[in-house]
Amino acid sequence: MMNGVNRRSFLLAANAALAASAAAKTRDVRKAIMYATIQMDVPVMAKFKAVKEAGFAGIEPMSHMPQSEVLDAFAATGLKPASVCCSTHWKQPLSDPDPAVRKAGLDGLVQSLRDAKAYGASSVLLVPAVVNKKVSYTDAYTRSQMEIRKAIPLARELGVKIAIENVWNQFLLSPIEAARYVDEFESPAVGWHFDVGNVITYGFPEQWIRILGKRITKVHIKEYSRAKRDKQGPSAGFQTAFLTGDNDWPAVMAALDEVGYTGWGIAEQPGGNSPEGLKTLATAMDQIFAS
Repeated sequence: MMNGVNRRSFLLAANAALAASAAAKTRDVRKAIMYATIQMDVPVMAKFKAVKEAGFAGIEPMSHMPQSEVLDAFAATGLKPASVCCSTHWKQPLSDPDPAVRKAGLDGLVQSLRDAKAYGASSVLLVPAVVNKKVSYTDAYTRSQMEIRKAIPLARELGVKIAIENVWNQFLLSPIEAARYVDEFESPAVGWHFDVGNVITYGFPEQWIRILGKRITKVHIKEYSRAKRDKQGPSAGFQTAFLTGDNDWPAVMAALDEVGYTGWGIAEQPGGNSPEGLKTLATAMDQIFAS
């Protein structure tokens, strides 16, 4: 028989568990995966089917894929388009000093928007610029904004957002600056595609989320280990299984709740090289979303 203290402790723990369970059930974050991370040497349709069978609800195709194949795969599997990732933004960055390269990058963004419209995706992931020895921070800022503005009328016409992603491009290195960059477009057609793992080496994802707030259009779910970074180099930090790195997932999910985020959580994570690997990723994401 329980005494009064033990009974109260039991009831408090039970109520907390019920509250956590209720929060997990009502949280509207759906599982998807980035197509480029599926390291299986099989056709588009087979990848889509493996993703569906693993328990995902959506997928983020790359731009410039054969549209008919992608549309057939969506129709056959019932998967939903979580986003479209622009496939040209690294090779033809919108910040390049060569106008011809910037034009190619803009054409790539335009095709990405058209692909997203064809698939029914509501946003396009865009790396806006790359800062390096030949491209100053100031030039990256002004050139990328100039080129993105050229695509805003089409984005508005199609009803597809341009979602800027935080990546290791030596650009937009703080959430305050990222928010300012988006706000300066003064257009609802530009938002943010927040990558959780990309922040950890120099910041805290939950802080970025609270500052970016409603600007967040989509979220990439990714793990990162500072210990691996320190021992093996920066990129090694990404070679970390879900729930074994330095993400404070309860804090991340709480921050997303606070800013009212609903929609897709898209895995960009190693491990999707087999049907079993995809299922492992999907199961871990269930735990993350319930945390």
